[in-house]
Amino acid sequence: MTDPWQWDETLFAGTAPHYRRGRLPYAPGLPESLAAELGLDGRGRLLDVGCGPGTLALPLAHLFREVVGVDPDPGMLAEAERDASGRGLTGRTRWVRARAEQLPDGLGEFTVATFGNSFHWMDRARVAATVRGLLRPDGGAFVHIADLKTGARSAEGLPHPAVPGAAVADLVRRYLGPVRRAGRGLLPDGTPGGEDEVLARAGFPHRRRLVVPGGQPLERTVDDVVAGVLSMSYSAPHLFGERLGAFEADLRRLLHTASPAGLFSERQPSTEVRIWLN
Repeated sequence: MTDPWQWDETLFAGTAPHYRRGRLPYAPGLPESLAAELGLDGRGRLLDVGCGPGTLALPLAHLFREVVGVDPDPGMLAEAERDASGRGLTGRTRWVRARAEQLPDGLGEFTVATFGNSFHWMDRARVAATVRGLLRPDGGAFVHIADLKTGARSAEGLPHPAVPGAAVADLVRRYLGPVRRAGRGLLPDGTPGGEDEVLARAGFPHRRRLVVPGGQPLERTVDDVVAGVLSMSYSAPHLFGERLGAFEADLRRLLHTASPAGLFSERQPSTEVRIWLN
């Protein structure tokens, strides 16, 4: 029987330099949709939990007076701080190295707490209860943001081949084994769902849902796709050890065979937003 998976600090080790280039962005219109749904006017405070390199926090920063991003990975926070400086947001952003389960004292009260594809990595009941205590009692919002899992994203009609996802996944398995890797452990059953039940038990009585539509055509280079693979927890660079160079060479050969021009087409995923109010 496989031991239960436990978080460790290597989960995203080495992925930060690849993250921004490799991950597809959230759907255009997400900040505007969130602002309209929650009445955001630039005066509140945002807590982004599991912020990574600021992928979500920085595009939302103009909606708040202050943004606090929390992440346990120092590489992610360094990327976030660098990008915030480039956007002229240093004075409005703060980056805190901590696990969500160990949020430090003194963070203050927040209007909104966001979790962008991060909540499933956490002790969700503990984090939900802690974050509820940090949110405004009169309508503070716990916001879960992720790519919409339903709906086809065919590249049909676009100018370049689709990314050969199944072949890439097979290559990762050849190097790392058949069971999904996650830090130093294995994750055979994937990450958990059921956020509604978790948040209800934590005392969030109201839920809203909105979908920000995607579907826009995207052009991706071989370098973009390689970065995407190396940004994932299950194919993080450190997992390959001394074979990282060989894996990347095989991956590039696979991609150039699929598209000799070195270009791929994808469609922007839609973004699902679920909101629980205090």
